[in-house]
Amino acid sequence: MARAWSLKARPQGMPKHTDFAMIDLDQSTLGAGEVRIANRWLSVDPYMRGRMNDVKSYVPPFALGEAMQGGAVGEVVDSNDDGIKVGDMVLHMAGWRDEAVVPAAQVQKLPALDVPPQAFLGQLGMPGMTGYFGLLQVAEAKAGDTVFVSAAAGAVGSTVVQVAKAKGMTVIGSAGGAEKCAWVKSLGADAVIDYKSDVPVVKALGEAAPKGIDVYFDNVGGEHLDAALAHARMHARFAVCGMIDVYNSGAATQLKYLARLIGNRVQIRGFIVSDYMNRAEEFYKDMGGMLAAGTLKRQETVHEGLETMPDAFLGLFSGGNTGKMLVKV
Repeated sequence: MARAWSLKARPQGMPKHTDFAMIDLDQSTLGAGEVRIANRWLSVDPYMRGRMNDVKSYVPPFALGEAMQGGAVGEVVDSNDDGIKVGDMVLHMAGWRDEAVVPAAQVQKLPALDVPPQAFLGQLGMPGMTGYFGLLQVAEAKAGDTVFVSAAAGAVGSTVVQVAKAKGMTVIGSAGGAEKCAWVKSLGADAVIDYKSDVPVVKALGEAAPKGIDVYFDNVGGEHLDAALAHARMHARFAVCGMIDVYNSGAATQLKYLARLIGNRVQIRGFIVSDYMNRAEEFYKDMGGMLAAGTLKRQETVHEGLETMPDAFLGLFSGGNTGKMLVKV
């Protein structure tokens, strides 16, 4: 019997294990154009927290009592579609479960790159595309820019660090704790701020970038966003893809330096990676070239077994991951 995690109750603040429940899935026969996939790897991402709230957003909320969704990589074990064969490894959005039946039109065969399949849930998947297009298209970052990246040890942030360095930029990353900071430094960052230290982020950023920053890539919001505003140079560009600081509290971000965006003509743009999915080929070509050149590194934090999915998800909010958070089914 196939199993999936469902949302039992909508979280109030930080989610709890009791907000989730395992359910059985109907193993129905395949309809025309459908495929059955044995999931091998499940993605765990901060954006999923927003889908647990019953609010209007760019993606519908999870329905109580029904299987949740998320990125997954799996092997096709049955197919009723000529374009997808048994044995194909595919990427799809029916995660949080061990087996999925989905229309073949909703799956993507993994690109022909020399990486393990789970890489397409991280650096070479949605998080990597978020970092790549957010940096180069949304923030219009270019060689010579000084770039500040929050959550630089995460799946998105670590990609931003490496792409920025490959494109000739100076990079300042922020991460929590000595071990994560050392890893970000190993990726090529010119300076790393430990936001868990006693030094306020705004002071640490001023010391790391005495002439200011041209680009800020925001995964966090809060104190990091305010620090970036404090040190933004004329015509700085901010790409905002996440604000994990407020996902559970719901509290408004306090920005003491917000007025600086007026005089310095700072541009702040929020974006969703789906805006750029039609440019996936461009992403894979460029990232594939960096991969072949040996300029990309990645790291994964892996939980074993479908039962660990809530643990992995909650770990995102306590600094429990370096690189991409994954569940191996």
